[in-house]
Amino acid sequence: MVGLKPSAVPPSPGVKFLGAGAAACIADLVTFPLDTAKVRLQIQGEAQSAGAVRYKGVLGTIVTLVKTEGPRSLYSGLHAGLQRQMSFASIRIGLYDTAKQFYNNGRETAGIGSRILAGCTTGGLAVIVAQPTDVVKVRLQAQSNLSGAKPRYTGTFHAYKTIATEEGARGLWKGTTPNVTRNAIVNSAELVTYDLIKENLLKYNILTVVASPVDVVKTRYMNSPPGQYTSAPKCAWTMLTREGPTAFYKGFVPSFLRLGSWNVVMFVSYEQLKRAMMRSGPTIDCATESSL
Repeated sequence: MVGLKPSAVPPSPGVKFLGAGAAACIADLVTFPLDTAKVRLQIQGEAQSAGAVRYKGVLGTIVTLVKTEGPRSLYSGLHAGLQRQMSFASIRIGLYDTAKQFYNNGRETAGIGSRILAGCTTGGLAVIVAQPTDVVKVRLQAQSNLSGAKPRYTGTFHAYKTIATEEGARGLWKGTTPNVTRNAIVNSAELVTYDLIKENLLKYNILTVVASPVDVVKTRYMNSPPGQYTSAPKCAWTMLTREGPTAFYKGFVPSFLRLGSWNVVMFVSYEQLKRAMMRSGPTIDCATESSL
């Protein structure tokens, strides 16, 4: 790998925790337009009005967004997205090795079962902690910034405040169940694969196919106003009856492209950041562990 050489001392938990969050933020900055395109395609068809903008394909969606709402629309919800990664990725990726050692009773070599359990554990815990940031990110990405249209939220802080005031804590943790399900799938497949084949380029075809329907339901449910759906299963049933099975794969192409490119950027950045922080000395880890 081009870049810093591995440190003679293995990265500590604090370095992994900070490195994972920072690397995920870098990956989000690179791939965020694809994520926005995915969200817009996933919610399309939910409540189309006569004058609503139609999106066709990943490139068509991006071009349409730039033409109708300006280039900044591709990064709507970025602040919440970065907040999400600092809490979400730090836990699901940064604490993965610690969880793996726990399930493996401290043994050096971990089996597939221990790896899968660790991926599910950190993925689920990360969702519970970071869910409010994900809800705000999705809602800001989904809202139209067309001239004359009144946005639901004027910014990240306004979104947090409005959701908490109008919908309470349940609103900020809306869609937690489908999100936990999705991330149990994604985190286990992603981290176990990366763990086993660390030096090879990873392929995500199967991963995206399996996770895409849950991701669409998660996006629709989190973006929905109070009372539209009574639960995530009700949301899925409404999609199936109104739009057919293909609705579960809306936004599949940008989701596929984003997942692949995000992971390449994230894990390359993660390795380099870990090495850089280990070279900078032990003070980073001591300060981190004392604050955790």
